[in-house]
Amino acid sequence: MVKNMKNEKTNENMSKQDEIAAIGIGAMIVFIALILVAAVASAVIIQTGEKLQQNAQDAGEGTKDAMATKVSIVNAIRGAGNVVTLTLELAPGSDDVTDTEVQWIAVCSAANPDQGDMGALANLDGAGSGFARNEIYEIDLTFANCASLDTTLYIQAGSGGMTYEVLNLASAAQGDLVI
Repeated sequence: MVKNMKNEKTNENMSKQDEIAAIGIGAMIVFIALILVAAVASAVIIQTGEKLQQNAQDAGEGTKDAMATKVSIVNAIRGAGNVVTLTLELAPGSDDVTDTEVQWIAVCSAANPDQGDMGALANLDGAGSGFARNEIYEIDLTFANCASLDTTLYIQAGSGGMTYEVLNLASAAQGDLVI
């Protein structure tokens, strides 16, 4: 009889150990599942962050291209007849552009505005063609319709930014600065 009670006590201890082991294994499975869920969630968050950063960088590049690549007017001098001589340079941070990509239009109260490209551009340093950074250029623009009127001159550099300047041509004599 004593022997039987001892066996029952051993079986009872074994059953308690089995329950404790089962609880430990369950907790370990839940812990591993939480780690896997956290890993997947962090991967999604990191991927979303990278995509947002890439979109922001693309938008910034587009804005830089649209705003930075533009031509600055250094001065404008009234020439003989209907001619205005412009001295130009690229704005800081601009990308190089070809001279035919740069368009101009002179808007005044005349019915038809004067317009054209910068194909006859002269590099004052004597090197290269087109617009390059840190170089100064000169061009003679002929105004057929706006030569004797105050005029707004717009210069568009390819797909970049637009520059405008008001030219006081109405009362300017040859050799006068008109901006």
